[in-house]
Amino acid sequence: MYPYRFSNVLIGYLNLATLLASIPVIGAGLWLAKGSTTTCSSILQTPLLIIGFIVLIISLAGFVGACFHVAWALWLYLLAIMLLIAMLLGIMAFGFAVTAGGGGTQVPGRPYREYHTTEYSSWLQKHMQDMKYWRPALACVVGSKTCAKIENWTPMDYLQHDLTPIQSGCCKPPTSCEYTGGMPVGAQDEDCYRWNNAPDTLCYQCDSCKAGVMEQIRQAWHKIAVLNVIVLVALICICSCGCCAFRNAQRSVSEYPYGVNRMSKINPRWDYYWWRWWAGRREQLY
Repeated sequence: MYPYRFSNVLIGYLNLATLLASIPVIGAGLWLAKGSTTTCSSILQTPLLIIGFIVLIISLAGFVGACFHVAWALWLYLLAIMLLIAMLLGIMAFGFAVTAGGGGTQVPGRPYREYHTTEYSSWLQKHMQDMKYWRPALACVVGSKTCAKIENWTPMDYLQHDLTPIQSGCCKPPTSCEYTGGMPVGAQDEDCYRWNNAPDTLCYQCDSCKAGVMEQIRQAWHKIAVLNVIVLVALICICSCGCCAFRNAQRSVSEYPYGVNRMSKINPRWDYYWWRWWAGRREQLY
């Protein structure tokens, strides 16, 4: 029976924690798949199930490999961690690329901003123009009842209170629009003609609404990016500990445990003579 090393114990406890944490994640995904009828919630079910099962399998391999000195399980665990690190780096780079720009334009004399689709990346614009992506996003906006929160606002409220990107783009016409008798006057932004005061219409078909959704995505991604950096650092530390645990597992299954001196070859390694020559030269110089 070989003694447990610190790296093995650490990896074992970490993977036991993530193994237990994956169970409620999978349960949440199954609950959403079975009992949820809202579009916004149903969008989350597939990612939750995938993440939950991946974490479960990886944690199980790491726990078994670290606690029972199963070298091949730790090898699979380290491979999965390295793939996760590479994938996370790729996702972060892609996310920053597609969410570049935006931020909106401050409306003079108003505390809120207005947003335009041209401020965002072409990839994000293309996806918002595609009905396959825009239809569920719009269903989320309507289902959230965000516009109901400001439907009773007076003109003075718009001068005093800030608006979220969704409220600014989907719940009101652009501030530059001019109306006479409820109808737009002259040549104006196309969104001015798309606006309708009906609660189920408003400016949901406006380009400004799509821009508001894109701004919401941009802000959410920048918040998630902080968490991604923390996770990335944690994965790199776990990978380092996992490498030590893998080395310990390899030694524990060999016929030479810790503390036993052994020599695999009679002849010195190829760099022995080079290092000996270099040490001699240093002594001559100094």
